[in-house]
Amino acid sequence: MPTLYYAPGACSLASHIGLEESGADYERKPIAFANNEQKSPEYLKINPRGRVPALATEAGVIVENVAILTYVAKTYAPALMPEDPAGMARALSHMAWFSNAVHPAFTHISRPERFATDPAIYPHLKETGRTNFHTFLKEIDGILDGKTWMLGDKFSVVDGYALVFCGWGKRIDLPMSELKNLTAFKDRMLGRPAVHRVLEREQNVLLQ
Repeated sequence: MPTLYYAPGACSLASHIGLEESGADYERKPIAFANNEQKSPEYLKINPRGRVPALATEAGVIVENVAILTYVAKTYAPALMPEDPAGMARALSHMAWFSNAVHPAFTHISRPERFATDPAIYPHLKETGRTNFHTFLKEIDGILDGKTWMLGDKFSVVDGYALVFCGWGKRIDLPMSELKNLTAFKDRMLGRPAVHRVLEREQNVLLQ
């Protein structure tokens, strides 16, 4: 049985939702960032990078949402990822962008120390990150225009990843209600039983 290592409120929410939606049997191991458990010797044996998510499988440990979500879809629920090459490429393109651009913009807000050693620069990094993150949310809102889900009419692992940023936007008090498509998408996601179970389990801000 695979084991998911995740931290409530972190980007690992994407993999948590993906596994729950897949219907696979899996174990859950929450990692408390507040206690620096991600840096504990025990967890570093699982993921030496000290990050979440990590998925322990019979074939070894898989890290990074893009890889985990692709593995989950291919292994347990093929319907959660397009089978045609072009559709799969679009799914991977969205998730790579989430990982490489959208997430780092938020990290400038939450962890500016990763990008500068001079604390005097932190306020500027946070403000720049906030502006960039808001811009990315507007782009996601545009992608959803006229669509039910990120890839169109069919739910996929990409959607759980997109929901992460709805929670983060609310956490930093961005005007999320102005993003009409993203708000409607968030409401549809909250209506999915598997998503709601995960959000309750993680006590996610989207349920507040």
